[in-house]
Amino acid sequence: MKDGSFPDAALQDAVTRYCHALHFADGAALQALCNARFMMQWVGADGLDRAIDKAAFVARVGGRSAAAGEPVFEILSVDADNEMAQVKLNVSVPPRTYTDQLGFLRVAGSWQLMTKLFRVADGPAMEV
Repeated sequence: MKDGSFPDAALQDAVTRYCHALHFADGAALQALCNARFMMQWVGADGLDRAIDKAAFVARVGGRSAAAGEPVFEILSVDADNEMAQVKLNVSVPPRTYTDQLGFLRVAGSWQLMTKLFRVADGPAMEV
């Protein structure tokens, strides 16, 4: 389905947990959500591609301070069936807003985050 709706509440919950984990710098929540083979990729300010694995992603998010207030995010699109999903969203982690494309698989009955592609939609460029 490409209509932007979630196929079940569990996927919607996984996306919400992801956004809350980013906002509150909750590495433990990302550790639980991301598959062991998780990869995050983006293009740096120098135009070159970057990639980090689950351990580096969890450490990166868990090693910073939580943002103030409540999480702000907007689901832009959902393309999902019962086994895999692609979710595009904007998520604010001050001083930036990111556009993320998240790839999920249902593994052993639960949604796991497999891939993250992102770009800075608003705010200062990412440091390497």
